[in-house]
Amino acid sequence: MTTILIADDHPLFRQALTLAVTQVRPQARILEAGSLDRAVQAVREATDLVLILLDLNMPGAVGYSGVALLHAEAPDVPILVISGADRAAAYAQVARFGAVGFVGKDAPLDHIESAIAAALSSERMTPDTAPEDDIAARVAALTPTQLRVLLGVLAGRLNKQIAHDLGIAEATVKVHMTAVLRKLDVGNRTQAAVAARALGLEVAG
Repeated sequence: MTTILIADDHPLFRQALTLAVTQVRPQARILEAGSLDRAVQAVREATDLVLILLDLNMPGAVGYSGVALLHAEAPDVPILVISGADRAAAYAQVARFGAVGFVGKDAPLDHIESAIAAALSSERMTPDTAPEDDIAARVAALTPTQLRVLLGVLAGRLNKQIAHDLGIAEATVKVHMTAVLRKLDVGNRTQAAVAARALGLEVAG
């Protein structure tokens, strides 16, 4: 038995994706998540996960943070982004954060099925290179907790507030923040925030 996760906050679109998945992998067990937190929980609990179908815009996800966080949680599981975002802007970015493909929500069902089959076969899109690729790779290398700490910094949270949000000690937040600065090769929190914002990891105001 293999498991495929559909992470999208629109029930009707999850149904459409379920139909597409059953056409490609009839025996797969399908999990559904309507928020990023639920998707993370599902990834942590599923031991036979072979694919994640992910919407960019869903509760708890801002910019490309959903791709980065789920890739950090399960780096060996392919992520196929299925989103209404502008393909020209998003195509290369989602690849930089670990996704294997991108397909628009307005694509025909057979096109989505082909993209799912390609993702299951480990076929990966090859985005155009750009100057920010190096920093994107560094962000993609952050652990899930380090990424959450960075998102907390972007939201303007203090260390003790981030500690409360994540249920960890403030000293632990400082340790993670030090690791973030080192991995991003920046000198302070402000520089880390600037780098992350440049890559679409903005948080809602």
